[in-house]
Order: sequence, then C-alpha cells, then structure tokens
Amino acid sequence: MTPGPTESWSISIQKDYLKFSAAHFLIFPDGSAERLHGHNYKVFVDLHTDLDPHGLVVNFKEIKPLVRGLCDELDERVLIPGKHPVLTVGPAADDRNVEIRYRERRYSIPRDEVLVLPIGNTSAENLAAWFGRTLRDRMRKPWPQLRVTRLAVGVEETTGQRGIWTLQE
Repeated sequence: MTPGPTESWSISIQKDYLKFSAAHFLIFPDGSAERLHGHNYKVFVDLHTDLDPHGLVVNFKEIKPLVRGLCDELDERVLIPGKHPVLTVGPAADDRNVEIRYRERRYSIPRDEVLVLPIGNTSAENLAAWFGRTLRDRMRKPWPQLRVTRLAVGVEETTGQRGIWTLQE
C-alpha cells in the first residue's frame, strides 16, 4: 500500500531589521588568515513544527523578538572563535581590553566590544550554527513542549552569500 501524502507546517522569518554588523577574520586550513574586517550580516530563520491548537507554528510576534535579541548581542562586536586551537584571548595589560593573539598577530580591543563564541572559526556557517543552537535553546523557555521537526538558520555576510545551519529533530 502506498502511503498517503504527508503535511507539514513552517514559518519563515526574513525582516530588514534582523541583522547585525560585526568584525571578524577567517582562519584558513593552511594557517593563513584574513585581515580583520566587517560585514553587515542578515539573518534568516525557517521553523518547522506541528501546529498548536490555535493553528500556529509559533506566533510571529513572540519569535521575532528572540531572533532580534540574538542579532543585538552580535551587533557592533568583534567576533572571535573561542574554540580555535591556535588563537588565544586573554586580558590585556591595562585590564580594560582583551588581547587576541593569532600567530604573529596581536589585537588589543576594549573588552565590551569583543564577543568570544564557542565556535572554531567565524565563518557564516559557524555563525549560523551558533545562532541556530542558541535560538533553539532560548525557544525552550516560552515553548517547553514545542516539537521542532526542523530549524534552519541562514547568516548572510553579503548579498547572495550565506551560511546555513539546519537541525532535524
């Protein structure tokens, strides 16, 4: 017997204000690295769940502030990969700054302008993964019973160029 059609529901969030500006540099497999530079990143979210009793995946009015809050955390920061095996971050001599070292490079940046993320590199793919995992974790509080079947997050560093992370539960 052939199975019947399967239905699913999702919402997609793409808003002009779901963005952040941040500086970073990529570290390549050969050990070379980009210069410190910035992007105006855009964030995209696709969420697939069962419908709730009111016929909603989740209320747009409730999930958009979660996404916006994460964008705000990343905005106007220098993003540093905290799990890179060679890069180090520590207090600078003046204690108001942090010192970031990668090979012969050394940066001293005000502490409140740096965000060290638990990722191995600051690629769009890894930023999307951090964003998606953090969003999924924060969704558990308002919706503890929500059965997410798929969550995809895209982080676009320039028009037409984005990294995408997907979770299938």
